[in-house]
Amino acid sequence: MAYTDSDIYIDSRVDRYPTRLVGPSSHLDRTDPTVWGRIEHEGLANFDADGFAILDALLTPDEVADFSAEIDRLAGDPALREDDRCIVEKASNRVRSIFEVHRLSAAIADLVSQPRIVGLARQVLGSDVYIHQSRVNYMPGFRGTGFYWHSDFETWHAEDGLPAPRAVSLSIALTDNYPVNGSLMVMPGSHRTFVPCAGSTPAEHYRESLQEQEIGVPTRADITALANECGITQFTGAAGSALLFDSNIMHGSSNNITPYPRSNIFVVFNSVENTAQEPFAAPAPRPGYIGSHDFTPV
Repeated sequence: MAYTDSDIYIDSRVDRYPTRLVGPSSHLDRTDPTVWGRIEHEGLANFDADGFAILDALLTPDEVADFSAEIDRLAGDPALREDDRCIVEKASNRVRSIFEVHRLSAAIADLVSQPRIVGLARQVLGSDVYIHQSRVNYMPGFRGTGFYWHSDFETWHAEDGLPAPRAVSLSIALTDNYPVNGSLMVMPGSHRTFVPCAGSTPAEHYRESLQEQEIGVPTRADITALANECGITQFTGAAGSALLFDSNIMHGSSNNITPYPRSNIFVVFNSVENTAQEPFAAPAPRPGYIGSHDFTPV
């Protein structure tokens, strides 16, 4: 990185995953490992091949009840409703997500630092980890809005400056996940393919994308090609189960028009050897409550 005499910023980094391009681009083979460490948990045996693992009964029924009450408390806090960390649905004006929940809730902070939780990320990433992002997702019955197909790493690389896909997400279900209530869909093996996206990133793009993402999403042709190659698997299971998945896997969810709400605690662990830099395809980093600027290990 260097500056010219006229203070024009020049980014001299080698970008192995270029995205937010002028036009369509070919898919890129991933050049980084999926598993950087040694897998010891039997539930992660197929993580390298699939890019995800479903973990049954990660939380006990009592823990599910306690954390369900905790996220209800957060959603009902009128002061938090006015906070930028609280994202509401465009149409229904209901709470969609609350970010940085490990700083808002002592109970959630304790949970995500427990060895049974953070240890999963350490095994996959082969290093100490820090929390790049945490949030609670709420998908109410009848009007819950889904998340369109995307790779998290595409956004975290473009807008947060993560150099490589050396991060994992853990989604802990606090409600039963049925095939019909908007549960997460993933494409097994798609984590080995990086899909560049077209379009430049506007300033403060996060304000719109957290409600509905339109930039940094693959084309229908991209999705069709990956689906034909990899297939689609859905995360279903009882409250307390969890999904651990690679940062680059293609995933999404449909709207929830059933009476059955869906909510989850979502935490992103990033390797301390893969800390955020300047964004690769955005004018400025996103706020720390979305992409952490604090790299203190958990």
